[in-house]
Amino acid sequence: MSAGGASVPPPPNPAVSFPGPRVTLPAGPDILRTYSGAFVCLEILFGGLVWILVASSNVPLPLLQGWVMFVSVTAFFFSLLFLGMFLSGMVTQINANWNFLDFAYHFTVFVFYFGAFLLEAAATSLHDLHCNTTMTLQPLLSDNQYNINVAATIFAFVTTACYGCSLGLALRRWRP
Repeated sequence: MSAGGASVPPPPNPAVSFPGPRVTLPAGPDILRTYSGAFVCLEILFGGLVWILVASSNVPLPLLQGWVMFVSVTAFFFSLLFLGMFLSGMVTQINANWNFLDFAYHFTVFVFYFGAFLLEAAATSLHDLHCNTTMTLQPLLSDNQYNINVAATIFAFVTTACYGCSLGLALRRWRP
């Protein structure tokens, strides 16, 4: 009580004035027990394989495969960051609509990875194209590069499918 007998109301609690984050996926290690968490782990695994395979082919077609490398490396690191945010529990500390962010992220990466898959398939299909190198005709891709690019194309398709599945799950959470 104050000296005049009137009580002063306590100051408002700032934590009450902000809405909590909107997320339906569990935070912490429990994220790994969901389909979405499993798909993100598969996206990281297969995306890393695409990155490694394209890099190991010595990137014979830099115009096509440079984009594939950019998409696979960027998606790999952002998927690691996304999974790390959920594993660390930071999603409960940041005020955001995580269901929408999950959908927007997976939609964007799905579109880019689909394009990267098509470019990798196009680069692989150029195996029999012969180019003139000063005096002799040589195939554009050696047999070893061709085999590596076939594997990279397959894993790029599998990674794209994983991002598509994550996109479908995110859409269901965002728009029930």
